[in-house]
Amino acid sequence: MTAQGRLDVDDGFRHLERLVDELDARGLLARVVRTQSGRPFVRVINPRATSLAENVTCRPQASPVYYWWSWGERMHRADDPAGAATKVARVLAAVSD
Repeated sequence: MTAQGRLDVDDGFRHLERLVDELDARGLLARVVRTQSGRPFVRVINPRATSLAENVTCRPQASPVYYWWSWGERMHRADDPAGAATKVARVLAAVSD
């Protein structure tokens, strides 16, 4: 991996960690998952409805940096993890929430 590639991965990881903090504050279970061959992502689960889950990535090579939904749609700017967490919480809300 090039030095620039390593910086991009590290920057993306920091954005993902900030998103995890915001998701945790909203009562969701979230953690950063690192794979050997792929891009790190946040695995988010609604603990009140565990079938409601999502994987969120961050792509720091583009400016501005964005969080992305698992289906490849751009979600929210990475410089606003609170706003992104609000969107994820809304998508993963159970009917009774």
